[in-house]
Amino acid sequence: MSTRRNDPLAQVSDFDIRLLRIFRSVVESGGFSAAESALGIGRSAISQQMSDLEQRLGLRLCQRGRAGFSLTEEGREVYQSSLQLLSALESFRTEVNGLHRHLRGELNIGLTDNLVTLPHMRITHALSHLKERGPDVLINIRMIAPNEVEQGVLDGSLHVGVVPQASALSGLEYQALYSERSLLYCAVGHPLFYADDAQLDDERLAVQEAISPTFRLPGEIQAHYQSLKCTASASDREGMAFLILTGRYIGYLPDHYASLWVQQGRLRALRPTARFYDLSLVTVTRKGRRPHLVLESFLESLAATR
Repeated sequence: MSTRRNDPLAQVSDFDIRLLRIFRSVVESGGFSAAESALGIGRSAISQQMSDLEQRLGLRLCQRGRAGFSLTEEGREVYQSSLQLLSALESFRTEVNGLHRHLRGELNIGLTDNLVTLPHMRITHALSHLKERGPDVLINIRMIAPNEVEQGVLDGSLHVGVVPQASALSGLEYQALYSERSLLYCAVGHPLFYADDAQLDDERLAVQEAISPTFRLPGEIQAHYQSLKCTASASDREGMAFLILTGRYIGYLPDHYASLWVQQGRLRALRPTARFYDLSLVTVTRKGRRPHLVLESFLESLAATR
């Protein structure tokens, strides 16, 4: 297949848009095989439709084979352009539907991991109310790192996100949602798991191997990690839990997330009355966004759960 077409792309048809939606799913799933369940079609059909899209555009979009799936430089540019196109189409559909005051369309949400165990359940209640108002609304949730949530809201691939509050990024609006408490934990097998409370002084905690998060946190919370001997890192709380449960590290986890392991006798909080921090979680939306009835309805429902 030629990698360049001689004539410009005359128009974008419905068929092209369908192929671009499949391409987006393949990229976000990380390959053809992983996209099968998301798309509900087989790998051979996905491969054929990707070939059709490459032929239509006259560009090689991805490499696939034994070495795995990867985007070409042109593929990365087409992916970013397709996000803008699909977001614009969704905005158009939402605005037209808004004229009829009937909730239809998509709500794309990006969430920090492991919020589902929070007892407040404000997000769950708001989504339930949204579906009650608009049974035809399609809800898409992506569990990704906080920086990816903010970037997704900025580039329009996400309508709204929930992230830990840190320094605000230009172009985004933040609204307080709730807070969670994180405690310092160790697991069965770690020497501190069996230590008396009197032995858990600052000096002893400071020499234990610990885990630090790679996502942004307020300065006052970063100080909690700076007092530890951080020799490992994780991009999310689940990654931190994996490392703590090895019995080789200590680290902070939200108490609601760790509670089941505590009840099972697998985790222990270390000096919980002194070694803790409270982290605010916020909703994030894009400044100057176009009217989006589904998004506004979700935000209204979220505010009503206070």
